[in-house]
Amino acid sequence: MAYVLPCSTANTDSDEKWNLQLDGFLWGSPVIDDDGIIYVGSYDFYAIYPNGKIKWQIDDTQGVFSSAGAIDENGILYVGSIWASPNYFYAIDTNNGDLKWRRQISNHIYSSPVIGDDDTIYFGSSNENIYAYYPNGTLRWKHKTGNAVLSSPAIGNDGTVYCGSHDSNLYAFHPNNGTVKWKYKTGNWIRTAPCIGDDGTIYVVSLDNNLHAVNPDGTLKWKTNVGAGTSPTIGQDGIIYCGYDKLHAVNPSDGSIKWNIPVSGKIRGSTPCNSIDGTIYLGTDSGWIYAINPDGTEKWRKSIGGDVESAPAIGEDGTIYIGDGKDDGILHAFGPLDPNAPTAPEIDGPRLCIPGINYKYKFTSTSPIGNKVYYLVEWGDGTVTGWSGTYESGETITFYHKWSTPGGFTIKARAKDTDNLWGPWSELNVNKPRTRILSYPSLIGHFPMLEKLLSKSLFYFK
Repeated sequence: MAYVLPCSTANTDSDEKWNLQLDGFLWGSPVIDDDGIIYVGSYDFYAIYPNGKIKWQIDDTQGVFSSAGAIDENGILYVGSIWASPNYFYAIDTNNGDLKWRRQISNHIYSSPVIGDDDTIYFGSSNENIYAYYPNGTLRWKHKTGNAVLSSPAIGNDGTVYCGSHDSNLYAFHPNNGTVKWKYKTGNWIRTAPCIGDDGTIYVVSLDNNLHAVNPDGTLKWKTNVGAGTSPTIGQDGIIYCGYDKLHAVNPSDGSIKWNIPVSGKIRGSTPCNSIDGTIYLGTDSGWIYAINPDGTEKWRKSIGGDVESAPAIGEDGTIYIGDGKDDGILHAFGPLDPNAPTAPEIDGPRLCIPGINYKYKFTSTSPIGNKVYYLVEWGDGTVTGWSGTYESGETITFYHKWSTPGGFTIKARAKDTDNLWGPWSELNVNKPRTRILSYPSLIGHFPMLEKLLSKSLFYFK
């Protein structure tokens, strides 16, 4: 069963805990079960241990998984596919990745499923239908709207199923038979998922650029302009978060803007995720992940590349998981490092440099549990020595580097072990030599060998 309550990220910063390259872009959002296993889709669908190692992988050549899955209390994960003919809706055993059943759907399934208290699974399709399936794969009901359904459903406390459509309507369905209780007309398509407040108010963003607050009887409570971006989410204090070129914090009572903060790029598919300490996490289409304080100030941000449409998910230990939309998509994990991870490497080598000289540096890291280790080195000039290894714990290894421009630079290095536990960074600053001690041409210029020796000593000064 996936986590329902948010977790604290008080000890989470912008340093990556680990990352894992998958087989394609990651548009779908990760979901996490009670054991900390992360489930995420790309061209294949994956179950990933909390240390970033793959538990199992489903190779679905029929399509792409672009939405988040949903896990029931029996450990069955439900998810749909896109870009195939036909597309399928899948039920997967999370223990081993075995397929329980799949059902052919005549068009793309961008909608993430939700599961009712009676285990009925609800989702939408681009074929204009909203579906309800029993856990055994039998169709309970379906309802045809006036256009494609990319929105994900939400379920109210009384079981009412709410979902948007490209026909611009927000629908309220009776869960038993799929009859329409009411529908509320917005000014444009609804692509995003609604969310529901404690008082039953339904919040939904439309491509008319408004966040609509709809009463449980289908009447408008208020609406406010936030841009046609991401799905809304509700924080611990009831504040609603959504936006497009800005993240807006909206008061639930009247729709007034409490604060907003500009972001780099646009917030498109990356629904904001709220931690229990109040920090809001989101991604943008220019490749950034943001951590925003509950007062609207920026806590930190990190460029992870690609079009980040994946919504963040928070693990029980405060780790943030988020995917990027590059062709070789990567699942990123930001969070507290494992105490058994290797130590920050000791870096031994010259602290002064000039361009064109090949300098020698030594690195040493120790695994507390004796595992072999790999090393990653960033040289400060945009050059990265990718993971190299394996080496024995405590073994000193050597890398060479030549800078093409004058310093200074900061060499950064970290180690990971064979269990994929990543350790902390260490740093060494490298600067260009000071030229003032060679500023005596009347003396040193007459002794070229002395000048050469002094220059050499500067290059290797530590």
